[in-house]
Amino acid sequence: MDEANGWQSRDRLAAIIVEINDQIGDAADFVFLPGDNANHATVEQYRVITETLAPLRLPYRVIPGDHDFELGNLAHYDAAFPEANRPEAEVIAGHRCIFLDIISAGAGGPDFRLTTHHRNRLLEELARAEAEGQTPVVFMHAYPGDLAADGEDIARIFADARVAFVDTGHTHYSELLNDGRVIYGATRSTGEIEEGGGKPGFSITTIHGRVPSWRFKETGGDWPFVQIIAPADVRLVTRPADATQVPRPGEVEIVAKLFGNTAQPVMLSIDDGVAQPMTSMSGTTYWSLRIVLGAGLHRIAASAGTDRDVIEVLVRDEKDIPRRGIPVAPGRDIHSIGAWPKHGIAGTQLGPNKNGKHW
Repeated sequence: MDEANGWQSRDRLAAIIVEINDQIGDAADFVFLPGDNANHATVEQYRVITETLAPLRLPYRVIPGDHDFELGNLAHYDAAFPEANRPEAEVIAGHRCIFLDIISAGAGGPDFRLTTHHRNRLLEELARAEAEGQTPVVFMHAYPGDLAADGEDIARIFADARVAFVDTGHTHYSELLNDGRVIYGATRSTGEIEEGGGKPGFSITTIHGRVPSWRFKETGGDWPFVQIIAPADVRLVTRPADATQVPRPGEVEIVAKLFGNTAQPVMLSIDDGVAQPMTSMSGTTYWSLRIVLGAGLHRIAASAGTDRDVIEVLVRDEKDIPRRGIPVAPGRDIHSIGAWPKHGIAGTQLGPNKNGKHW
């Protein structure tokens, strides 16, 4: 958020909130702001942010980014957002959500570090997730590979704890990483955008069991919006022995989630074959269909109205489960899955940290 561009991000955020209120409703559990909220951490910039967020009907959670630390502290950030909106950990929809501050321990700018407190809290919350049978999800401003210290150690902690997804900001561009153990996501920023013709939007992340799915939606587009949430797309497989990620040959349940005020059905096609209607799960936004799949890679498409989601599902017999090697450079963007246009990822890394301008 910055007044220097005529409060452009205020208007974009307001448009996003209208879409969330009108089309998503309670089909999502909460909204996440991944840091770099106020460009220069001023009281006025935070006032505009919180006033713009006020009509949002879903709860929101927020973490700081390096721009929020521009004054050398988080005083204005802390004063702007109530404590309930910036927790360190919280169980949401049965998932243990851990919100990390990687900003306060650094010297400003992209000097990202975990305090001893937050490292200990992370270990404690991951242990609780294990003890209580919960899927852990982590929220932090940047990838572990961007930490100035202990980045690989933190990434291995995530891997050992079977963290399903790590949601981040910082990049300015949309990206997904798969380091072989954990999926990391970054969503296009609301301001200072270089990809997609400068169009803002938001990502929808769903964790179905331990299967993560992710799609980016530009604002102002058509609704409804459909997302296949199980099984896992082959790009997002981290546990090939898990049949919910790499199914066995035979009957496989395909699950999709539909967003938007619509009475239109969800149709499913396999390997570009004839589309079949999925079955609505009564009282929910979920749709499912059981189909028989043989071993191999299958193209799964779900459509509703003018929208279509496409994933690729790998089916393997137990004796042919893909092998996994020793993790190398975990939590670093060398593990980017690359371009995935159907899910809103250009793969160009057009942002200040890679190939973009020096904002």
